[in-house]
Amino acid sequence: MRAPIIIVKKLPAAGMAIFPFILLKSERLKSDPEMINHETIHLRQQLELLILPFYLLYLFNYLINLFKYRNHHQAYRNIIFEKEAYHHDTNLNYLKNGNWYGWIRSI
Repeated sequence: MRAPIIIVKKLPAAGMAIFPFILLKSERLKSDPEMINHETIHLRQQLELLILPFYLLYLFNYLINLFKYRNHHQAYRNIIFEKEAYHHDTNLNYLKNGNWYGWIRSI
């Protein structure tokens, strides 16, 4: 999956996937294969859930985690979608090998 990449210098994170785009904080991140793979995994997750439900589940899971951990970083890293993306962002063949709905294993 090749997604259009947009550089947003004031982005609050290094990267973000908002279907169908990958937003990056700096031009140099375009050449970071793990960053691109991580965000592309999120694009696939968004497709799996028909886009809008992804954002609702992402936010809901974050809020539950924030209540549970009382820490933004821990809440973010334990979002089921982030767990899948972080776990597989170094495997550049992850999306090519199928692995649809891999985030379900994190529930």
